Formats: sequence, structure tokens, C-alpha cells
Amino acid sequence: MKRSLICALPCALLLAACASAPLPGPVQEVHIPVPVPCKAPDVARPAFAVDALPLNAGIWRQMQALRSERLQRQGYEIQLEAAVKACQ
Repeated sequence: MKRSLICALPCALLLAACASAPLPGPVQEVHIPVPVPCKAPDVARPAFAVDALPLNAGIWRQMQALRSERLQRQGYEIQLEAAVKACQ
């Protein structure tokens, strides 16, 4: 009886060693870029001052409209650049 116990114990240990799960290998993290739709708000085109001028407007009125349009355009470009930057 003692002899069969001595033989059974190593056999049981060997079988238990075979039943254990193998150790996992090294884990590697992979970053894949995924395209995402842009959710920037639409920028409405302003009504520029020069577009509203009649064709026979005087030179001073035209210059005043051109100066105000320059400021309008600068503000519009800032809004467009902000929308583009939000998508990057």
C-alpha cells in the first residue's frame, strides 16, 4: 500500500502539471488611426458690404464699403480657421 501511494503521488503531480494553462506571451499594444467625421459647426458666409453697393456708388462710399468688408472678411477667416482646427 505504501508503495502504490509513493507511485501515485508523483503521477498525480505530473498529471496536474500537464493540466495547468500555459503562461501567456508578451502583450504588444497596437495603435491604429481611425478616421472620425468632423463635427465642426458650419460657418455662415456674411453679407459683405461691397456686394450691397449699387454700381454707380461714389468713390468715397466704395472705399468705406471696402474697409468694412476687410474687417468682415478677417472675422470670417478667423471662424473658418477655428472650424478647420476643430477637425484636426
